[in-house]
This record gives sequence, C-alpha cells and structure tokens, in this order.
Amino acid sequence: MTSRLLAALVAALGLCAAPAVAQTVHPLPSGPEIDAAVARLMRDTGARGVAVAVIDGGRPVHVQAYGQRNAAGDPLTTDTIMYGASLTKTVFAWSVMQLVDEGRVDLDRPISELAPDLPSTFTPEFANFYSDYRGLADDPRWRTITPRHSLTHSTGFANFYWLEPEEKLRIHFDPGARFAYSGEGLTLLQYMLEQRLGINMGDRTRDYVFAPLGMTNTSLIWRPEFAQNMADGWKADGSPEPHDERSKVRVAGSMDTTITDMSRFAAALVRGDGLSPASHAELLRPQLPITTASQFPTFQDELPAAQRRPDLQSALGVVAFNGPQGPGFMKGGHNDSTGNTLVCLRQSQRCVVILGNDVRAEGGFAQLVRFILGDTGVPYDWEYGANFRP
Repeated sequence: MTSRLLAALVAALGLCAAPAVAQTVHPLPSGPEIDAAVARLMRDTGARGVAVAVIDGGRPVHVQAYGQRNAAGDPLTTDTIMYGASLTKTVFAWSVMQLVDEGRVDLDRPISELAPDLPSTFTPEFANFYSDYRGLADDPRWRTITPRHSLTHSTGFANFYWLEPEEKLRIHFDPGARFAYSGEGLTLLQYMLEQRLGINMGDRTRDYVFAPLGMTNTSLIWRPEFAQNMADGWKADGSPEPHDERSKVRVAGSMDTTITDMSRFAAALVRGDGLSPASHAELLRPQLPITTASQFPTFQDELPAAQRRPDLQSALGVVAFNGPQGPGFMKGGHNDSTGNTLVCLRQSQRCVVILGNDVRAEGGFAQLVRFILGDTGVPYDWEYGANFRP
C-alpha cells in the first residue's frame, strides 16, 4: 500500500495522527441567569422590549421575550411579530444558495448576461419595486457585477440609490474590489431573479425556507393576521414608532418574523439544513476581506494593512470572523426603532439571536452575547463603530 493510499485510509477512518486543537467551550448560563442578564440590559439601556433565542448543538435551548410590544403596555411574547430588518439579507442569501444547488444561479455569472438592457428598464412603477438604474448607462463596470458581488457587498453601490446626489445610482469602485455595505446590491440580484428568471422571492422564501422550517409567522411581505400580535418600536429618544406594514418584498430588509421562528432559522443555518454541504460551506466561507474600521459610513477610507483585522471577512449574507472558540459568523439588523443581531459559532453550533423592538437595546448586545457565549471575537466594534459599548 502506498503512503498516499494509507494516508487516505487513515483520514477516512478518522484516525489522523495529529489531534485537532481543542477550543475552549464556554458553559452556557441557565435560563434564569439569561433572564437576569436581559433584565440588566433593559435597565441599563432603557429598552422597552427584547426577545432572545439561544442555540446549542444546533438546537434551540432558550427562547424568551421580555418587556412590551407597544406603548399600550401589551406584553412582548415569543410569537409577537417583530421587524427582521437586515436579517432578511441572510435569509435571502440562504435562498440564493438553494437556487445554486438547483443549477438555476451561478454566483460568478455576470448579471448583465441575463439583463443586458438594465439601464434602460426604468419606469416609475419599476423603480417603485427595484431601483433607478439609468445612472449606470455610462459606466460599463455594471456589466461585471455578479451574484457573489451582491451577496458580499462588493458591487460598488451605495447602501441605497436615494442617498446619492440627485438620487443617481453609480459605482464607486470596481465590483469585487472591496466591501461596502449595500442594500442596492441585493435589490439588483432580486431584480435578476424575479424579472429575468421568473422567481417570486416572497413565494420562494415562504415555500422553500419558512414552511420547511416551521416558521409559520415569518414573511417577506406583510400579512393582515400579523396585526393581532405585532410589535411597535421605540427610537433612541424613547419615542414610539408604529410597525411598518411592508407591502412589497425587499430582500434587503422587508421580513417580519418572531423570535420563535428566528430560533428555528438560526439552528438550521448553523447546521446547514436545506443546502448541500458544498453550498453551506460556500455560504459561510470567508470570501472578501473587510478593510475599514467600522461598517458605516459605507465609503470610508480603508485602513492600512497593518491595522486591519485579518480574520474579518464577508461571507455570503453574513460576516465571518474567528476567535477563541473558533470560526463564527454574524449579521445585524437596524432601523430607527429596531436593533437585531445574530451570532453563531460553527464548531459548537451555538448561536444567539436578539430581536429588539427598541433600538436602545443595541447598547447592551455585546455584553449579553458575551455573557451567553463567552469570548467569541464577534466584531461588534466594527458593527457599531463609535456607538460600540464594550
């Protein structure tokens, strides 16, 4: 038997001579201890409502809601409809990888091959559902944008076209060259899927993600029955904000969900349910270095190479990092009255999901995640920048 064959046999039998380096496993706190930690977060930040899910070994072990869902004082429950914000992007990335498994999407095929006339597609109705792409007509670089660029936030677009002067979408750097957070990049991919491949993303996520996972109270578009138990929000100044009943599917951030449903999604995400092993690995694989000190402002200067965090990279729909407990990934979600976070550790298949219907809750996320998961290396200083509370 040759040495190569012997090595292959040893590997197949799991008899590798060099043992894997054990990672420190943080003991999870008990349910009452988590409850007490959330109470401290709400006291210290002033947050009126928070929901938390903990995943261990790829299974939900603690799902609880705390506080109020509206100014009337109605209780926030584990089945209260809450705004998912940019956690929608992770669900969308999952859906795209399912389409990759089906052979319907190639991550590296330029979108222009299916939409060669993109800059001339504008009508007021079109822009109401997608964006105004007329500004790309004089920049041929748009033809090189791929689904991978969209999912790694490297299209070169601003976060949204209306943030540009005269609301004219443009490309700020060569697609694929660097990370710059962009909902517009995902909207472009949604356009390709819906208008050029005939895939309705609202129906697609309902039938291929939410239904199989038992996420019965989650949707990318508003459902009237949600009104019976929905969460309003609170802004940074403590003023209430009504729940926005989103009437259009926006893959960058239209999802309504519950903490119960998000616990099921996080568990499936860290396990890899619903995807081939290759697509699951590709979804979470670090793919593009993140070279800025913080996530926003979007087009800030890149740090000198020596000051960059070498493990911080964009994967597909999530941010990958490494730390004392091995590789992990995370995604945040935010608007004026919403603060959400998803943090997972791959080796232990542990996650924490926090949905806050009060944006002030974000000020305690780092402490709460550390209390539950221990020292992880999650990049909250990059996520929140100057607003980070260690």
